[in-house]
Amino acid sequence: MVRVVLPHHLRSLAQVGQEVSLQVAGPVSVASVIGALEATYPVLKGTIREHGTLKRRAFLRFFACGEDVSLEPADNPLPDSIANGNEPLLVIGAIAGG
Repeated sequence: MVRVVLPHHLRSLAQVGQEVSLQVAGPVSVASVIGALEATYPVLKGTIREHGTLKRRAFLRFFACGEDVSLEPADNPLPDSIANGNEPLLVIGAIAGG
């Protein structure tokens, strides 16, 4: 099981706690985890990735084992500690301002 920590606004929308556990088929990557998340919680479809392009929404970031993986290709494998559930994938809402 892969663990995912969601920001408050997505937790509220999906009506879940801070962390969810997902079964992810195939290699564990940001794309496969988000795909499993959207399949399990259809209300989140289009909130993390654009509908047509499947690109990450601008104000969301992904962190794996303390590293920002937001700009890496979404199909890159995530670390084993994420894949085996020891560490969660963090989805963080970025804050803009000046």
